[in-house]
Amino acid sequence: MTDPTTPAEPREVREPWERYGWAMGAIWLVFLGFPVIALITGEEYSTPVRVAALTLIAVFAVLYVSGFASGWAGYTRRRLPGGPVGWFLLLAAIVVATGALVGDEALSMGPFLVAYAVFVLPRRAAVVAVVATLVVAAVAATVGGWWADLWFLFGVMSLLVVVGLIVRGLEVADQAHQALRRDHELVTERERMARDVHDVLGHSLTVVAVKAELAGRLIDVDPARAKQEMDDVQRLARTSLGEIRATVAGLRVARLDEELATAREALAGAGITADLPTDVTEVDPRHRMVLAWVLREAVTNVVRHSGAGACTVELGATWLRVRDDGDGTADLQEGNGLRGIRERVRSSGGEVEVESVPGAGTRVEVRL
Repeated sequence: MTDPTTPAEPREVREPWERYGWAMGAIWLVFLGFPVIALITGEEYSTPVRVAALTLIAVFAVLYVSGFASGWAGYTRRRLPGGPVGWFLLLAAIVVATGALVGDEALSMGPFLVAYAVFVLPRRAAVVAVVATLVVAAVAATVGGWWADLWFLFGVMSLLVVVGLIVRGLEVADQAHQALRRDHELVTERERMARDVHDVLGHSLTVVAVKAELAGRLIDVDPARAKQEMDDVQRLARTSLGEIRATVAGLRVARLDEELATAREALAGAGITADLPTDVTEVDPRHRMVLAWVLREAVTNVVRHSGAGACTVELGATWLRVRDDGDGTADLQEGNGLRGIRERVRSSGGEVEVESVPGAGTRVEVRL
């Protein structure tokens, strides 16, 4: 009995070409109409020959569609005895046997061999198979004097070769595109995780360090307050551990109102006067998560590097501004924090402006 709490196994999703590619082979079955009609209406064939030839054609049609579908779906070597080349040789043998019974009408089965070769066989084997099919058909037409009636079949087979080259080329290009896309997704995910881990750890460890330092200074003069600060350190450590786990699982989502509360606590712990908004309803909901991440990193930088006595945060519908009155610098070196801010904002179609003036503090402004 299935446990309802157990998640169902994900269904394998196959691409449309893999599911319906067999139609590329079945569509050519129309050419089997020529030998079938000739066998049914021709008076020169005896009943045993007619039955045997029709049986061979029917078997050929079934094997051809089966081999084409299996080959197109990418598991030919598991499903077809002898692999794709062996399957081609089996189809060719049936064509030869049919030709021995009905003569020139068997050449109508040539386009099927060409289609199977160009769409299913490996590249080198396909070249050999196509050339062999065309040569054998040309020799048979010449010896039997059938060119006048069946010349168009060679045009069809040549057209199949051209179409096959185009389709195989597109298939190779698509595979290369898929590989590049997977590589890009992998790199993007790695960058996201590195950025999130840096933001979470950088902010949390900064607050922990500030509170631990504060507790150390208070332990002799105000033990109760020192104990409270250490309790906060313990709580922040647990919270940070949960955030790291959520980040690794891809579930970490920053909330602007929560980040404002955390920022207020971090600035207060560092002895920095905070002027922060209390209402985030003005901010466009589409931008709140990005601005929350930016706020977290910007406030972390203020606490760690600015030497500021005051910090002001302003919010608008599509913008965020963080200003401090710290030391500032004429030669601002961007570390992982500011670089992470730029990457997040750029991916959301926004811009970042950073201004740092010696003795006048630093301003980080983001507009989305």
